[in-house]
Amino acid sequence: MSASWRERYETDGVVFLPQALDDHAITRCQEAFEWSLANPGPAASRLFPGTEGEFYQDLDNPAAATSASYERVLGETPVGEVAAQLWGETDVWFMYEQVFLKEGGASRRTPWHQDSSYLSVEGDHLAVMWITFDPVARAESLELVRASHLATLYNTSRFDPDDETAPLWEGLPRLPDIEADRASWDILSWDFEPGDLLVFHPRMLHGGAPTRPGGRRRTLSLRFFGPDAVYVRRPGGGVAPRAAGLGQLGEGAPFRSPAFPKVTVRPTAVTA
Repeated sequence: MSASWRERYETDGVVFLPQALDDHAITRCQEAFEWSLANPGPAASRLFPGTEGEFYQDLDNPAAATSASYERVLGETPVGEVAAQLWGETDVWFMYEQVFLKEGGASRRTPWHQDSSYLSVEGDHLAVMWITFDPVARAESLELVRASHLATLYNTSRFDPDDETAPLWEGLPRLPDIEADRASWDILSWDFEPGDLLVFHPRMLHGGAPTRPGGRRRTLSLRFFGPDAVYVRRPGGGVAPRAAGLGQLGEGAPFRSPAFPKVTVRPTAVTA
């Protein structure tokens, strides 16, 4: 991976790595996705339930990190190397997984939000890896606001179908209504094929475009952190129920817990 990709990640907050995952890596990631569908965790839910655009998601299953499926993803695919090279580091820890399943009828978009608003962690060494198992046209893909990881951290979204900017908690500025004024925002998106990898900082404003009737989008997101990640208090306590005791850390303490497995980073290059 060239230095330009690291620089782009630092300035734009996102890099698109076409065909960074070979067939073996995609197979391992899809096995993990299927494991999550078959083993729903306590946070599994249907978003916008009862509406025409509802879809399924699950995240941070306490059993995922020690499952054979996710262990193979961490040990047999280049995800750890990608994070290490983007940060210029060798230490990488796996935080948690998230899966989305949009299929059947037209699914509504995932509201604009920032993952960091929900997370009790800050730092430059943070990454979300977005992996799709289906071809996705740009108009139906994940969208991000360029360089928004360097700007305001907004409040959470409660994913209210009547007001997508409505927060879960108080304590941060309310999300802007990006959909109402898209032309004012520098929105990035790409066409995706299986094997492509999108990596973005969790402070990035992002949201998933809607799917068309009869379409399907199966997505696996993997979240990682590195050496400079520190604990911060968030309204609502932050997401990471696997990490018992994180709340006992002092503000600015290194973000560490035995619940977050360290990824073995192989000395192999990822080309892009």
